[in-house]
Amino acid sequence: AVDESELLTVPDGWKEPAFTREDNPKGLLEESSFATLFPKYREAYLKECWPLVQKALGEHYVNAALDLIEGSMTVTTTKKTFDPYAIIRARDLIKLLARSVPFEQAVRILQDDVACDIIKIGSLVRKRETFIKRRARLLGPKGSTLKALELLTNCYIMVQGNTVSALGPFSGLKEVRKVVLDTMKNIHPIYNIKTLMIKRELAKDPELRTQSWERFLPKFKRKNLKKRKEPKKKNTKKEYTPFPPPQPESQIDKELASGEYFLKERQKKRKQMEEIKAKQADALKRRQEERNKAFIPPKEKPVVKTKKASTEKKIDIDAIKEKVKNAKKKKLGALPEEEVKLKMAADEKKKKKK
Repeated sequence: AVDESELLTVPDGWKEPAFTREDNPKGLLEESSFATLFPKYREAYLKECWPLVQKALGEHYVNAALDLIEGSMTVTTTKKTFDPYAIIRARDLIKLLARSVPFEQAVRILQDDVACDIIKIGSLVRKRETFIKRRARLLGPKGSTLKALELLTNCYIMVQGNTVSALGPFSGLKEVRKVVLDTMKNIHPIYNIKTLMIKRELAKDPELRTQSWERFLPKFKRKNLKKRKEPKKKNTKKEYTPFPPPQPESQIDKELASGEYFLKERQKKRKQMEEIKAKQADALKRRQEERNKAFIPPKEKPVVKTKKASTEKKIDIDAIKEKVKNAKKKKLGALPEEEVKLKMAADEKKKKKK
């Protein structure tokens, strides 16, 4: 009887057998090709290392061509190519070379246990200044953050322009992508590095492999983010009604409703004068109240009576005098009274004997 959990886990140090010609003796039916452009500043380096690229791809029977006029690299399969995935690895190789990855690192993509990931970070942040700051945060002071990330994930990471190129095992690439995207979302990479360090230590313990690691991993909370202030005036949308709003009343309609329309000119003037006088009286009253405020005395605070010191605890003068008397009798280095009396009696006996 074999435990099912053992069958699901991959044993340590296990490697998939290499793909050989015996696995595909007839080769490929069709020719496949991939091309990629490279920037002008990479031309000199590619021209120098291109013979090495051709030699490395020649071992997998893949042709490589460099076009300096168009600024492109092309890889194509041949009749001798037996590995169908070799052209995909060759495509990744030229992509990495175009993204400023040195040939010594990029050639590792041709190995079976190595993969690559090119993360586009240029469109993740709107402002250019913010993007440059966050990209520098990913690198760290003197590249220390990037070096720590490389050691924890066993990947080679290259930050160039608007992309981050990573090269290494699949598990490491997954972590690199998460850290890079979080950094662009304004989450400092040190938090993810701390988590990776804890995971690395937990993986060493064989008992914890099958358990959940949630209780060991740190949980970081955002402290400095403030809630969005709500506006004072909120624009609320009115409910839609198919009927048009009522027509506003004109001045004549208002006069007709109040009966002013039928008054004579003299009566209208008298009413207007009464309204003006009423307004003037109100304004005068308010002004007078404002002036009188200066003559109103402020409310005085009530006087708090200080409590007399309580004479409940009486001082025992006789006890203090007794203490002083005893202290005077006791001199420094002097014997107690009983010992002094005994000594005096002994001296008297000696005198009598003499």
